[in-house]
Amino acid sequence: MSDLHRPRSISNSCSHPRDTRFRTAYQTGVLSAALLSILSGCMVGPDYTTPTAPLNDAWLEMSEAPAHVETPDRPWWELFDDPTLTSLVESAVQQNLSLRVAGLRVLEARAARGIAVGRFFPQLQQATGGINTTQFSSNDAPIGDRSFATASVGLEAAWELDFWGKFRRGIEAADAELLFTVADYDSVLVSLAAEVATTYILIRSLEERLTFARANVDLQSQTLELTEIRFREGAVSELDVATARSTLANTQALIPDFENALRQAKLALCVLLGRTPSELTTELAPGEGMDATVPEAPAAIAMGIPADLLRRRPDVRAAERLAAAQSARIGQAVADLFPQISIEGATGFVSTTFDGSNNSSLGNLFDADSFAGFIGLNVNWPILNYGRIQGNIRVQDARYEQAVAAYQESVLRAAGEVEAGLSEFLRFKVRTDYLAEAVDASNRSVEISLIQYRAGAVDFIRVNIAQTDLVEQQDSLVESKAAIAFGAVRTYRALGGGWEIREGREFIDDETADRMRERTNWGGVLKPDWEEGKDLGFKRPEADVDAAPAPEGEK
Repeated sequence: MSDLHRPRSISNSCSHPRDTRFRTAYQTGVLSAALLSILSGCMVGPDYTTPTAPLNDAWLEMSEAPAHVETPDRPWWELFDDPTLTSLVESAVQQNLSLRVAGLRVLEARAARGIAVGRFFPQLQQATGGINTTQFSSNDAPIGDRSFATASVGLEAAWELDFWGKFRRGIEAADAELLFTVADYDSVLVSLAAEVATTYILIRSLEERLTFARANVDLQSQTLELTEIRFREGAVSELDVATARSTLANTQALIPDFENALRQAKLALCVLLGRTPSELTTELAPGEGMDATVPEAPAAIAMGIPADLLRRRPDVRAAERLAAAQSARIGQAVADLFPQISIEGATGFVSTTFDGSNNSSLGNLFDADSFAGFIGLNVNWPILNYGRIQGNIRVQDARYEQAVAAYQESVLRAAGEVEAGLSEFLRFKVRTDYLAEAVDASNRSVEISLIQYRAGAVDFIRVNIAQTDLVEQQDSLVESKAAIAFGAVRTYRALGGGWEIREGREFIDDETADRMRERTNWGGVLKPDWEEGKDLGFKRPEADVDAAPAPEGEK
């Protein structure tokens, strides 16, 4: 049975048009007073402040790092001055599927925020209507009209007023969760750029190691021919030939290992680029006038101060936003301790064919005398909740402390990763300088030993040692050069650099957005300027880091 037929509608119903102005004024006054009370009411529960996080005032490695702390005006991968690397990162940003999933989570959170905002307003608004036929039993109603029909049409609404801030805390939580998804998107973007760069550096290092290996195979093949000639001339024993052949075979065995590792790295790069396995010949072609060598890392890394991590690094921002959302949930739980105050009302028209009515006919449904309605104020206060509400508050408070601890741990982990990346960058720069000297010396040693071997001044063991050392040192040099680049990438990733390129862009590509619009009415949710608007008067949260809450001690 509709609310228009409930007994309480009898005392509050209005049955004549002249009562309409009074009824409208009364309802408007009640709703205005309720809205004013809500807007000026309190919000129970804690007001969120950004948790403190342990950080040093300066980086441990700053004393050894070059004095360069200016923020670069371009993405960090462009600092390698390698057009191929820049092109690969840009392609990955456009096509990577994990990044697309992260962008879709942002749109999901935008839609979910709309649900949270909607809960602040009348939770029930519905049009009602129907026609019913009733047949009473003769034994139940022996007198009167036992068969009649009733028709009704109207509107019903129920509004739980937000006196204690439960729904506004829900909007706070939804805002924080939305910004969490944005930070998570940024984190995926930072990781993607770093993984593309790392994989590209690995590919170039394997190509360079393969080049050295093949060059050494050629050199050792010539040395083998030389020993065979000298053996046939009786100048040396067969031991020299066997030793030269063994050394050559060991070097040749490196080539399939490098080729396999190179193929694996290219396949991994295909996944990052969001494409099926391919040769990547075009994508990996060196820039004009450039060789396929390990990209040279920038001479210095812009570090800033440790506190920058609290704003810049996306996973730290994501952890902080989760703590903010959980703080709001405490307020939602506390609000359940207080009375739930609701306004309920219904209005419409009812008519019946029952003989006992004044004018029994369904044809007069929309006459003035058929008007009915009610408005009421309900209070629901679950006093005997057997500790369930208080238990839920404690649960939410414990979860908040977990979120704070996770945030603080993310800051510590981030700081440690920066220090580790910078240490790798600096130490391998020193190591590479030494290895470069060793390679130069080994090249000279090979040249001299071959000259002396041809002249019979030294035995073959000297030549073999020199060539074996050259293979190992050249390989170590390439690995060390790659480690410098890896250290730079690791440091930039740890600093949270690179996500800035998404500013001004939408979180999904145009093709995906078009598909979604064709399938579902997304309204303005897919617009790039979505955050500049409002939802039913509630300002949308800004995804700009500069608009994020300042860390404790920086306000």
